[in-house]
Amino acid sequence: MLIKSESGLSDMGDLATIAAWTGATAHELVLFAAVLFLIGGIDDLLVDLVWIANALWRRLIVYRRRPRADLTSLAPPRDPGWLAVFIPAWREDTVIAQLLSTALARFDHPDYRLYVGVYPNDPATIVAVASVAARDLRVRMVINARPGPTTKADCLNALWSALERDERKRGCRAKAIVLHDAEDVVHSGELRIFDTLIERFVLVQLPVLPLVDRGSRWISGHYCDEFAEAHGKSVVAREALGAAVPSAGVGCAFARERLNGLRSPTADFPSTATA
Repeated sequence: MLIKSESGLSDMGDLATIAAWTGATAHELVLFAAVLFLIGGIDDLLVDLVWIANALWRRLIVYRRRPRADLTSLAPPRDPGWLAVFIPAWREDTVIAQLLSTALARFDHPDYRLYVGVYPNDPATIVAVASVAARDLRVRMVINARPGPTTKADCLNALWSALERDERKRGCRAKAIVLHDAEDVVHSGELRIFDTLIERFVLVQLPVLPLVDRGSRWISGHYCDEFAEAHGKSVVAREALGAAVPSAGVGCAFARERLNGLRSPTADFPSTATA
């Protein structure tokens, strides 16, 4: 004889209700995720289509009428100016001297200055920068009044203040401000490109190619894929659509006059500057 208690039937009913609610919740979550994946996929597809259409237009129409531009065919700027290259550096003593020496040897431009932001509690980086600055007056070391590490923005603010003091001494403003990091490998013709194109655009962003680290295939590989996607396709599609082009924070130039419009008239960025 099989005897079931009322409590047993109630427990079975509760379990069935919980199972039903769990299934319904999972179904809704999966549906929600599917919609998000669909929207993201459509967005990626549209970017791909814009990139393909732009590439075909340039290859079939633009480049047939006008050869693809390169550094040898780059028009000179209508109003040449001097460029300020901002390089924030915190504990970069192993690479900063090499970057500065390489930039000084490579940059094909008649008038520029490298502004390097360092910190008073980072003597190794100070020594490395000073060793290059002693040989070339185009290197301007700026020691932040605050001990590091602070934010990159704080270091750039100190460089901005040093630039303003130099501009008052020269009697003219810089034409553009170029951003680089201490570990960057610079291109010889980038300042010529910035000098010409900054006359037409507020921001000029060059493609950034990350260096592959064979010993870090997961992190380095993902980093390379991200930059290839962003600078090889997304930025190109944005430019073709006339949309805002994001800055990578390196390998880019900003029009000096536009940046001056963002500065607060009461802002004061203390720093101790050493040439």
